[in-house]
Amino acid sequence: MKRWIGVGLALLLGGAVVLALVLGNSGGSGGGGGGGTKQLTTVRGVIGSEKKPFFDDAQVQAAFAKHGLRVEVDTAGSRQIATSVDLGKYAFAFPSSVPAAEKIRQERRASRTYSPFYSPMAIATFQPIVDVLTKAGVVHDSGSGYQVLDIKKYLDLVAKGTRWDALPGNTTYRARKRVLLTTTDVRTSNSAAMYLAMTSYVANGDDVVNSSAQAATVAEKVSPLFLDQGYSESSSEAPFEDYLAMGAGKTPMVVIYEAQYASRLFAADGAIRPDMRLIYPSPTVLSKHTLVPFTDQAAEVGRLLQEDPEFARLEARYGFRTADPKVFAGLVASAKAQIPGSLVDVVEPPTYDHLERLIATIERRYLAGAKPTS
Repeated sequence: MKRWIGVGLALLLGGAVVLALVLGNSGGSGGGGGGGTKQLTTVRGVIGSEKKPFFDDAQVQAAFAKHGLRVEVDTAGSRQIATSVDLGKYAFAFPSSVPAAEKIRQERRASRTYSPFYSPMAIATFQPIVDVLTKAGVVHDSGSGYQVLDIKKYLDLVAKGTRWDALPGNTTYRARKRVLLTTTDVRTSNSAAMYLAMTSYVANGDDVVNSSAQAATVAEKVSPLFLDQGYSESSSEAPFEDYLAMGAGKTPMVVIYEAQYASRLFAADGAIRPDMRLIYPSPTVLSKHTLVPFTDQAAEVGRLLQEDPEFARLEARYGFRTADPKVFAGLVASAKAQIPGSLVDVVEPPTYDHLERLIATIERRYLAGAKPTS
């Protein structure tokens, strides 16, 4: 009798273990519960490269998992996303500008978009470079705790072919190369396209390019800003990493998203050294990162990024400005960074079609100057 009682107890115990496992698995598959095991819905998207560290972050992945989502991303330049990437492989596209996103939305007939965060375009440089350009009258103090580079005066320097060693009073950066901001390839990358937006505005008499005739005229004026650089990287991460690693000799000034610099400051990982500076072009452009969903699950990704406070905190940690300015401002204060709470001299980029005409004209200049392959 005792033996049978023991067998019965063993069976009951085994059944309880199986039941616990079943209940545990079913409880973990929901969208909001915790637990070690859960069935996640994979949502794949294509994004600008500057957002890849954010999406790769373990805390970001865990935040999505709380809602039953696993988000996987590939990277491409924003212009590539809008023109040449096969979007049929993805549930969402997440370029770094409204014009590119609007083109995608129209072509894919998406019902809505999400703009969870934005970043002003800025210039990563070094204090000796700031000093030289201040003496040349190109950089000045904003009066609000940060410094700005006057785009009109900068364009005048470029038009004259000015070299660093010819600048008056320059005793600290005697390079023989031309005074040029380093950018990505304007044919592929949004950060260069945003630089084109601000420089074309100034070259167009302080007005947004809004006609084919204006685009043709202005593109000829601003083409040297890109053509005279030589080789340019296709995505925004590479030139910024060169800036961090190689210093002023390689990259004295690079056009970046403010978020790239701010995120390294907030991380306090030593990447931003004491002689490094962040200044702002005047005028500048806001890069409004805009997600275009093609599925309901992708729409949920956009909604979470835009509305969920947990994601807002994570986005700010990566240097992005969100709808709640207090989160970003708190990180700036903690880092004691010379990053403005807001910027006044901000202009809008051209519409997608006019910006595309500007880029296409510069692209033809690239091709006309290219050497035939052997």
